[in-house]
Amino acid sequence: MDIEIRRAYRDELADILDWAAAEGWNPGLGDAAPFWAADPEGYLVAEVDKQPVGSISLVRYGEDYAFLGFFIVQAAMRGKGVGRRLWDAAMELAGGRVVGLDGVAARQEAYRKSGFTHAHANIRHGGQAQCTAPSDPRLTAVSPVHVPLIVDYDARFVPARREAFLREWLKEQETRQSVALLQGTKITGYGTIRACREGFKIGPLFSDTDIGADLVFRALVAAVGGGQVFVDIPEPNGEAKALCVRHGLSPVFETARMYRGTVPDLPLDHIYGITTFELG
Repeated sequence: MDIEIRRAYRDELADILDWAAAEGWNPGLGDAAPFWAADPEGYLVAEVDKQPVGSISLVRYGEDYAFLGFFIVQAAMRGKGVGRRLWDAAMELAGGRVVGLDGVAARQEAYRKSGFTHAHANIRHGGQAQCTAPSDPRLTAVSPVHVPLIVDYDARFVPARREAFLREWLKEQETRQSVALLQGTKITGYGTIRACREGFKIGPLFSDTDIGADLVFRALVAAVGGGQVFVDIPEPNGEAKALCVRHGLSPVFETARMYRGTVPDLPLDHIYGITTFELG
């Protein structure tokens, strides 16, 4: 069997997102543009007899950090070496960078054997949420003028600056809206809500305080008129769990955040929702 690993073309990212949806991962409707902007050379496809049968992404955020996702092999091709070839190609792209991933339970032991260390669980909470928009003057819809401030703020919660990704992610559009909490000209919290194949996901949700996180959460839910909402929280953040309980969200899915290399020292108590399981 001839297995070829190559870089994905831009229009193939839509197919990879469809594969992710078929796996039950519920990607966002407008994810392709910001995901591609993060690292256009970070998406790989496996072909057998010239037909795409699998994918993996290794999005590189600068010279020191990368995140692995979209590790998918079509069911009929599993156990035939396709996954190993994709994995090896992604690790070659990573070079000496620290690599993060969110691993499902079935794959965590394999990741450990490949040199990844368990850092903490991430738990997806979901449910029907309805919120009235808070009347707090510190809340503002994110506009282009806020992006440089948010890029700086965001770097506190992620092991690298991700400006290219955020410039696309923070563009207001029909499927995605972002809200910031401002103290004067200082960002003290922000979040994004986006329409997904099923309901809406909030992520990221970063805040200096639990009160600020709740304000941003309510503003985001109100912005879309409520409905089925999901948020992926780091398990060690008890205030994030309390926020979910307060708004009627309960656990539906769990992954393990794992790293190859030094585990980053991130302020998990201020991370109330990770951005995505695919890009960290």
